[in-house]
Amino acid sequence: MNTPKEHLLDNSKTAKRARHAWYYYDFGNSAYAAVILLAVFSAYFKNVVVGGAEGTRMWGLAVGIAAIAVAIISPILGAIADSSRSKKLFLFLFTGLSVIFTGLLFFVRSGDVVMGMVFFILAEVGYRGAQVFYDALLVDVSTPETIGNISGKGWAIGMIGGVVTLLIAVLPIQLIGNSFIPYTFILTAVIFALFSLPTYFYVKETTPVVPIPEGETLLSTSFKQLAVTFKEIKKYKEFLRYMIAFLIYNDGIMMLMDFAAIIGGTLYGLNQVQLIIFVIIIHITGAIGALLFGKLADKHSSKRAIIISLLILIVSLACLYFVDGLIGFFIIGAFAGFSLSGAQATSRTMVSQLAPEHKTTEFYGFLSVAGRTSTFIGPFVFGAISYNMHNYYVERGLPELLAEQNGQLWGIGSILLFLIVGMLILFSVREVTASNPMEYNQKKSEE
Repeated sequence: MNTPKEHLLDNSKTAKRARHAWYYYDFGNSAYAAVILLAVFSAYFKNVVVGGAEGTRMWGLAVGIAAIAVAIISPILGAIADSSRSKKLFLFLFTGLSVIFTGLLFFVRSGDVVMGMVFFILAEVGYRGAQVFYDALLVDVSTPETIGNISGKGWAIGMIGGVVTLLIAVLPIQLIGNSFIPYTFILTAVIFALFSLPTYFYVKETTPVVPIPEGETLLSTSFKQLAVTFKEIKKYKEFLRYMIAFLIYNDGIMMLMDFAAIIGGTLYGLNQVQLIIFVIIIHITGAIGALLFGKLADKHSSKRAIIISLLILIVSLACLYFVDGLIGFFIIGAFAGFSLSGAQATSRTMVSQLAPEHKTTEFYGFLSVAGRTSTFIGPFVFGAISYNMHNYYVERGLPELLAEQNGQLWGIGSILLFLIVGMLILFSVREVTASNPMEYNQKKSEE
């Protein structure tokens, strides 16, 4: 039987409106992911702003710098938000940062390497930082029985947001040409801003606030709370194991997302319109994957859903070594998008299932440390391996393009390695469900 809160979350008009508002945010921030990370700016930066194999390396460096910044600040901000019930405040501060600098990417042109990196890094810090607090609001719009389904729906609606934005952009690029590309960055900023507003107005924070002891301040309490969590982290053995697994397999996921457009352009010669179509396909199959794996997480477990999605992703990427044609690449992308979105949607569900209720946002901060550290290590590894192997093949007389293609195949191999190792560690994590939850307040909470 549902508790009064759970009944309210499931049935009231206010709760439904809050869930829908939460979904809309995913619609908006997925426009950023689709245009900036996947389809347009990453390829634009690599090919136009920088150029050649050096563009791949510099893109990995820019992504990594942003990741380090978010890894440092997100757990601290998560602790502050837990103490002050201010997840929404931080969500919109970071969203605003991302929106502003996404729009400013309009001014980046060929040769503006420093400007492009600085604007992108600030936009990325805003985007990734906001995700910590957006994900943490999941427990405010769901129940233990519905959390997987709601998370999956949010991810699916987010995929639709990416598709809509790309469809709006593709026709002008086709008719006008690549000179329209900078205008897609303004379009993305506007969509991101507009669709973030419903969350601000309609989602209410309902999770308990950590009280501030007498004589303490919000900041000091937050730092002490964070220090206690680090000190007692061994009490949360299941979460710690999961975080290690996530750290590794998320390396592979983030590497794939950050370099998908570059891989498509280099290995298969996709032009800008073809890249947009490719990412639209990924988003459509991703929406299906998020919904199906969300339901699988509720029916069985998040762990099982993540493992199945990673297996599909690993097989899909391995096929890149055997497929030459454009159609084959699009089919691989469809399966990769399906499984990748499923893994990401259920990964955030699993955190909420492993976290003590009063430390939910803080645990999402820890997840962000793992994830954002991954976003530094992964792109750095991919960029370094592909660039150095490119140089290796050039020194042995291979043509420039063939050398760059071979270098990226080595980079894809590093993605596969991270996915496989992370999945193997995930097997050791306890399977948590609504009927068999973690109970940290009991003596044998994790046994």
